[in-house]
Amino acid sequence: MKGLTDKQKEILDYIENFLNTHGMAPTVYEIADNFQIKSATSFAHIRALQRKGYLTRSSKARSLALTKTTTMPRHLSMSLSVPMLGRISAGMPLMSDQHIEKTIQIDPKILPSWAGGDKLFALQVNGESMRDAGILDGDTIIASQVSNPSIGDIVVAMVNGDTTVKTLFIKNGQVELRPSNPDFKTQIYDASEVQIQGKVVALQRTY
Repeated sequence: MKGLTDKQKEILDYIENFLNTHGMAPTVYEIADNFQIKSATSFAHIRALQRKGYLTRSSKARSLALTKTTTMPRHLSMSLSVPMLGRISAGMPLMSDQHIEKTIQIDPKILPSWAGGDKLFALQVNGESMRDAGILDGDTIIASQVSNPSIGDIVVAMVNGDTTVKTLFIKNGQVELRPSNPDFKTQIYDASEVQIQGKVVALQRTY
């Protein structure tokens, strides 16, 4: 896509994925929210894409449309842009600029359990506590940003300011975060001590 900035490429990719997933175009505000930018900045990127011939837009709501001059490579048009987060801090918005280290591209086909409405984020795994669940040290997990996962889901949880990936169980009114490695112990907390950040829906591994 000659003549586009990296951010414009990401926004164009997001618009196409949104169209394919939802059957309608995203709004300027949804684009801004996804990329954690101001709506005015989102609008400026859209105007730039219009000038460069990649988009058309009318005064009607959700009127963004890809033009016939779009030359997006197939491997990009069939991918999703997911923010890779660094250390997650308590009390801060999950998708804040302080958390986002970069954006990665993933194939939607690896997300069979993702409903499509919840936001996705990625984290790199440190440690072997989930080894027997197939999650290894150095893997990149893809999580759906939900606050009410089901019992037995593998979740991203925050406890006392630290982020951990474990299987969620509830017993006697307390939260159990169970590892998938006998070398590690189950962590048990009062519900007030645990903040669920998301449910793991996929992972990527580099060999």
